[in-house]
Amino acid sequence: MSRLCLVTGATGYVGGRLVPRLLEAGFRVRVLVRHPDRVRDLPWAHQVEVAVGDAGDHAAITSALEGVDVAYYLLHSLQQGSALESEEAHMARVFAEAARTQLVGRIVYLGGLAPETSAAKMSRHMRSRSQVGDILRSSGVPTCELRAAVVIGSGSASFEMLRYLTERLPAMITPRWVRQKTQPIAVRDVLRYLVKAADLPPDVNRAFDIGGPEVMTYQQMMQRYAAVAGLPKRLILPINLLSPGLSSHWVGLVTPVPRRLARPLVESLRHPAVCGEHDIATYIPDPPEGLLPFDNAVGLALTRIRDAEVTTRWSDASTPGAPSDPLPSDPEWSGGSLYTDVRVVDSTASPEALWHAVEGIGGEHGYYSATFLWQVRGFLDRLVGGVGLRRGRRDPDHLVVGDAMDFWRVEERIPPRLLRLRAEMKMPGLAWLEFSIEPLDGGGSRLTQRAAFFPRGLSGHAYWWSVAPFHRFVFPGMAGHLVREGEQHPAVPSQTPAA
Repeated sequence: MSRLCLVTGATGYVGGRLVPRLLEAGFRVRVLVRHPDRVRDLPWAHQVEVAVGDAGDHAAITSALEGVDVAYYLLHSLQQGSALESEEAHMARVFAEAARTQLVGRIVYLGGLAPETSAAKMSRHMRSRSQVGDILRSSGVPTCELRAAVVIGSGSASFEMLRYLTERLPAMITPRWVRQKTQPIAVRDVLRYLVKAADLPPDVNRAFDIGGPEVMTYQQMMQRYAAVAGLPKRLILPINLLSPGLSSHWVGLVTPVPRRLARPLVESLRHPAVCGEHDIATYIPDPPEGLLPFDNAVGLALTRIRDAEVTTRWSDASTPGAPSDPLPSDPEWSGGSLYTDVRVVDSTASPEALWHAVEGIGGEHGYYSATFLWQVRGFLDRLVGGVGLRRGRRDPDHLVVGDAMDFWRVEERIPPRLLRLRAEMKMPGLAWLEFSIEPLDGGGSRLTQRAAFFPRGLSGHAYWWSVAPFHRFVFPGMAGHLVREGEQHPAVPSQTPAA
């Protein structure tokens, strides 16, 4: 029987790409997730076992690791806060103890390429990554820690930051970290190392630096990106005045990566991130054609973006709110006051045609009405550190549960009947936008569009009443346009996308 792998972080950027690679390599795969609905629509969902639990729950982790031969630890947090290091260390200790108890044959951990400096000078996030590696390697279970710097691939946070900074700013004044050297690596090569690490000899228990074939500064990366993308050479003037905090504000305004995620990325670039060794080649030789050069990696990423074949994105793992938060569709709302705006429109379109219009909302298609107001709301969200509208969509026409879409997250998708989006914008409360479709007797269908808001505190109530006047300009037009769009495309069948 083939070996069993456990993949944690399977709904994240790397984990979501690793699972199909392991299946292709002949492994059996079990994934650990907190919310099983997040993998329900993925093309490999029916090929894996699903273990449900939290990474800090010892009983859940122990159960998930039962019978596992190789365990992939891909749990990271890009959040801020003084408790980051203690929380990540706790999760790593729980995982290490459970892996030892369950006699797991190997742990594979993807960490960060730590700079050659004291722990005190490292950023909190980089120090935490290093500490997690130390804990796992001390577990008594053979552990391979792969340490990478900037990962180049469609949808990665590092790539999106590079892409938008370069494309949006033909001339820029930049912080001094753009002159630090780094060794980017293509996500294709990262996945190759991860899969082959499962076959390392049992006496290998160490960290390996992994990087692509070229060392360059971030400034050189931007110029090389511009050349591959067919853009004019960028005018880049580095200065020494921008702190990591100010830099993260700048990145948050210009790119889709919000400030809270931009800061750890920026802080990781303050020190050189260059491989100190290439010992991994002793066990996993470079491919015959060599590791993928930077320009090729950028070209492949841009091709995937253009062809709407981005299988995972950095935003896939970012889900605010506790799983215990009640849904607006609960028969009895258990959270107190609930404000709603409901619009009902009948249509001659079939439920399938209307579903096609509903599922295409957001991203490049926009919201069909009051475009300026949506743009203003997105801009205001960016100003306070939110994600705004720049995340766009992974696929322009189809969604899966867990997809990030602008400042929404797909919470439920039941074609051709229900699409529920949960807001991830900064606001004093919880918000949803829900579309339900039902067939009408004699043909046609009915669209019910519902916006729901659960306020938190007095500021939440004030927020709702401050934006309520704008709803009359936004929501009727959106519902009406969705119906017209469905009626203009009557023959479009319902589809389940490939993620």
